[in-house]
Amino acid sequence: MQTLEIIGYKRANLGKREAKDLRNEGNVPCVLYGGKEQVHFYTPIILFRKLLYTPNVFQVDLNVEGTHYKCFLQDAQFHPVNEAILHVDFLELDENKPMKLEIPVRLQGVAPGVQKGGKLVPKLRKIAVKALPADLPDYIDVDVSNLDMGKSVKVGDIKTANFTLLNNPATPVASIEIPRALRGKTAE
Repeated sequence: MQTLEIIGYKRANLGKREAKDLRNEGNVPCVLYGGKEQVHFYTPIILFRKLLYTPNVFQVDLNVEGTHYKCFLQDAQFHPVNEAILHVDFLELDENKPMKLEIPVRLQGVAPGVQKGGKLVPKLRKIAVKALPADLPDYIDVDVSNLDMGKSVKVGDIKTANFTLLNNPATPVASIEIPRALRGKTAE
């Protein structure tokens, strides 16, 4: 699992007015949950570029005024109009406690259905997983090399090691769509 360092500063005051002032200064109010106590802090908005705007999942090494925490990004709230980051929640990890996280899907192989003129369509970009922090994968590799026209690979078809998939097993991860031009020919 890749690690990303984020530096934070403790918040003196909590509330809407203080949070708005922090945002106007180019900072994001944040909270760290899951440890002995909640930690309220703020971080410069620029540090979230690599963490939020990527499909990858990062373990975060959070440094709040010299105190280090190992955590994961739990949630981020955005402004509904201008997409500015309003608030970020982090979840402190406990090496002995399983956690839930969404892991990106990576499609592997060449599908025979694509070679026949079909189109590979990803249906899920991330899959919810429950595992101990040490067992969390960077990606969930999904093999599409057996997919023919009109077929799909489902969550239940994915082989797992040391983690549990939380999505419905019948949910398609990727499928091969038959182009309109070929639909009449495949029925013959």
